[in-house]
Amino acid sequence: MTIHSAVIQKLLSTNAHLGRRAAENHFKIYTYGARNGMTIIDSDKTLVCLRSACNFIGNLVRENGRFLFVNTNPLLDEIVEQTIKSIGCRNDNSWRLGGFMTNSLSPKKFRSRNKKLNLTSVYRPDCVVIFDTERKSSVILEASRLHIPIVGLVDPSMPLETYKKITYPVPANDSVQFVYLFCNMITKTIQFEQKKLIAAKGKVSKEEETKTK
Repeated sequence: MTIHSAVIQKLLSTNAHLGRRAAENHFKIYTYGARNGMTIIDSDKTLVCLRSACNFIGNLVRENGRFLFVNTNPLLDEIVEQTIKSIGCRNDNSWRLGGFMTNSLSPKKFRSRNKKLNLTSVYRPDCVVIFDTERKSSVILEASRLHIPIVGLVDPSMPLETYKKITYPVPANDSVQFVYLFCNMITKTIQFEQKKLIAAKGKVSKEEETKTK
């Protein structure tokens, strides 16, 4: 079995190919068709999109980019939090008020308006990763206004206006199993790039020591 086939089998085991509803016209480029009212998502295209998203994330890590992971689905909380800890990222995965990223220089104004707001992320992120795009349309709209790239899972029923704002869409069923796989790929991508950066810095330091001797 090839690596490609093994990854496809892994995707199928997470039910990533099972869309919950009939697909909108703009989503049909990612589908095989429909069965019993459910959209069948093309796993090959999901894999291509996953690779594109991870390549983009890897490039940002090399440029010391900041990430914001957004999730409001309680079933995914533990997975997302573990990802954040693994990559050593300061992050706010709570509900964000519309305009918060725009007005992040004066966060005190928002404390009385939303008690659940976590003010750990006061800097504008270079990328927003969204796991439940259907619930987070306001964050997608705001990130789009600020021209912040968005990596997000997309559902067959997602409206075209929302879909167009996602820079790196990943078509898949947002099952717990698939989100775990997705987060694992993000974690490994970031950790790999972080190790390369550390190794490169160590090499430069050794070269500088050699020159000074």
